[in-house]
Amino acid sequence: MKKIITLVLVWNLCILCIPHASCQSPSFCVYTNPVIPGDHSDCTLTKIGKDYYTTGSSFNPTPVIYHSTDLVHWEAISQPVSAAWKGYGDAARAGCWGGQIVYHNGKYWDFFNCGGMHFVTADKPEGPWSTPVKMIKPSTLTKYGLGYDNSIFIDDNNKWYLVVKDLQPNNGILELGDDGQPSGVIYDLNWLNAKKEDGKGYRFGWAEGPVMWKQDGYYYYSFAVDLGGGQKVMRSKTLTADKSAWTEPVDFFNEKDPLKATASYTGPNHSSASVSASDNTNWVLHPLFANGNKNEWFGQGRQGLLNFVKFEGDKLPVADYPVNRIFTAPKLPSSGIPWMVPKSDFFTTTKLNPEWSFLGQTDDNLWSLSERPGWFRLKPKSASKANTIIKTDAEHNYSLITRVDFEPKTKEDEAGLRIMNGWEKMFVKLYSSLNDKGQKIIGFSFEKEYYEAVNTIGNTVWLKIVRTNHVLTAFFSADGSSWTQVGSGIDVSSLDSHSVDYNAFTGNRQGLYAKGATSADFDLYIYRDAYTPILAECPANRFDAERIGTAAEGFNLGDIKNNGWALYAGVEFGTESYKKAANSIEITAASLAQGATVEVWLDSIGTGKKIASCKIGNTGNLGTFKPFKAKTKPTTGRHDVYLRFVGLKDDKQLVLKTFHFAAN
Repeated sequence: MKKIITLVLVWNLCILCIPHASCQSPSFCVYTNPVIPGDHSDCTLTKIGKDYYTTGSSFNPTPVIYHSTDLVHWEAISQPVSAAWKGYGDAARAGCWGGQIVYHNGKYWDFFNCGGMHFVTADKPEGPWSTPVKMIKPSTLTKYGLGYDNSIFIDDNNKWYLVVKDLQPNNGILELGDDGQPSGVIYDLNWLNAKKEDGKGYRFGWAEGPVMWKQDGYYYYSFAVDLGGGQKVMRSKTLTADKSAWTEPVDFFNEKDPLKATASYTGPNHSSASVSASDNTNWVLHPLFANGNKNEWFGQGRQGLLNFVKFEGDKLPVADYPVNRIFTAPKLPSSGIPWMVPKSDFFTTTKLNPEWSFLGQTDDNLWSLSERPGWFRLKPKSASKANTIIKTDAEHNYSLITRVDFEPKTKEDEAGLRIMNGWEKMFVKLYSSLNDKGQKIIGFSFEKEYYEAVNTIGNTVWLKIVRTNHVLTAFFSADGSSWTQVGSGIDVSSLDSHSVDYNAFTGNRQGLYAKGATSADFDLYIYRDAYTPILAECPANRFDAERIGTAAEGFNLGDIKNNGWALYAGVEFGTESYKKAANSIEITAASLAQGATVEVWLDSIGTGKKIASCKIGNTGNLGTFKPFKAKTKPTTGRHDVYLRFVGLKDDKQLVLKTFHFAAN
């Protein structure tokens, strides 16, 4: 009953906020975590004017800066460190550690560690960004170095500081000069993580990833115990190194939440600083592995979670624990930014979309968007070293599609799709190549499993990987419409749950690659195809609808209430390069309702475009599924698809299994 009352209150809040520009649609009034699916390690959060920015550790993939206006919807806007920078390196777990974008003295700065602390600058957050400048350790800092998972704090008087963490015992706050270099006072917090009385270990583990903010006249300092979990916070009336001026560090997240034991995300740590939104609420972003108890989806990395921070009188702030529930969103404008999942790319611009990261140091001459307009050309780094562009492997269900033009010369030459773990040792590959007999083939492999099909199509071929939770199936095609399966489905549970040394601190990635001695041209990249079945159980966001079922029997979307909805992000319907347009939808459902309807909305409910209403008939029981069809308005482009459920009397009348669209 408590849960029902809570959700009714949330829905009432949504209805109240519909008329206001700060909450344009009821589908934007609530959210479920993560708001940035896929790896977003050691993330920081910065408010600049009415805009919010986040970045963090990327390790071997090049780092990405994300932008938001409502803290829920995020878009990739730039890469502050060029993959061509010679200082980047190319090794798992190497690359950029930490990272924060700030605005100071009329320009944007991004600070990060890569073989030492560096910064880059730009006139706008979209870049272009300068070549990295290495920070110089001041001669007055004799006890430790400039650290790694650091952050930036800007005080009310415009003085700014590097908040330093270097090895276990060392925490400090270093004033910076106008040139971004350490210059001025050093606050040494060597007392913070002193050794325990018995001499075995340190008081707060690593006391790492420190962040600072100022609110209502207090300085707040927060830090993670370690990657395994735990976040502490303390405060002081003055900015000082004096231990007596700071309160005793206490838990920052609400460790007493009664739903903590059932949470899919456990042990929150490495939180950002708290930011105050214009609706007078306070928020943090923090990265966290999913399913900490089972490690079922550990391989997806530390995903970006948003949580409310409560300030109450003289008490220290407490952040919501990331429990499994629907949260009320900040009352801020979304500005039309879609949900943050990997997006389709048709390579029609001269600048590579900042969602893409290169894997390791990659010279500019190893890729091109201009040598063959409308295609992305990828050249291997060497005969044995693949060249890869990647995005986070963000969700449990998608359908990756590419069209590749590639002429292999030997069996070592490969080009196509691949999904890989953080250690860069486990790969799912669907690719064009040759076999031992010199025949053109399409290969599909993971670890010791391998399938191949003879390629009678030629050099230009379509490839598709469909993820259904831990099972991947592969297909190829001559036209992108009629598909031939390659072998059988492959269970990649070991990739998804891979937890050896925190998966090199990063998450699985997906993308395009070329290996061997021959370049490959890619015409497109689709993340979620509208015409491939989409699992209803895997919404990116939802309201009054739940994932139900068991692993043995299968999962579906159920417990659906009247006016409930579910979001499926980044659905591609078609463009000039993918010549399709949706004209109908098919929903596989079980129902006990009379007159239930599924409304299909694009991009938001109420303020977006409704393209269909699909009537769901009574199937006799909730275990009998049947297909139901409806015509849609002609639809092209990429959209977030919302299914809204109306005409239900209770929450045990409708269950959805899958849906997909049909094209002209």
